[in-house]
Amino acid sequence: MVQRLKILYQASLPILIRELVCKNYHAIPKLKKIQLNRSLGLSGSNPTILAKSVKEFIEITGQKPIVTKSKKAVSGFKIREDMNLGVSVTLRGDKMYDFLDKLMHLTLPQIRDFRGISPKKFDSFGNLNFGINDQLIFPELNYNDIDQTRGFDINIVTSGKTDKEGKALLTILGFPFTN
Repeated sequence: MVQRLKILYQASLPILIRELVCKNYHAIPKLKKIQLNRSLGLSGSNPTILAKSVKEFIEITGQKPIVTKSKKAVSGFKIREDMNLGVSVTLRGDKMYDFLDKLMHLTLPQIRDFRGISPKKFDSFGNLNFGINDQLIFPELNYNDIDQTRGFDINIVTSGKTDKEGKALLTILGFPFTN
């Protein structure tokens, strides 16, 4: 299956070269990966909540997430070593482009009063990091299967070295930013 965003990216390479004043095609920023993370905290020790989160991530991304565990015990937070704390999935290749296309065109417009993602959400290395408060905006999830709304973080990692390069790449792909 040919990815629409991948074709759009390849067609817009000359535009990115002119806009970012790159010397060659290898210096153009590109998407590396998309990471989705959900922290469950102490709820992660509950097997039903953990199983539901894993099932939601499988439905949203089409890929099984890993369960993140604590590395050491912290008695002040009631955390033991190797305790389940959350779920995380990393998307690369075609699944990454599929997810980004679905995120931009189906999911983000579902948010009430959505005006775009702020460009201030970039870190200083050209990566975009933002959070989703409600997982029900994804069309794959059934409303009756959700017992509690739990958000998660989305990290879009690019090969851009600055925020300007990362924003130019995502703007060319059609990512909705506020002015």
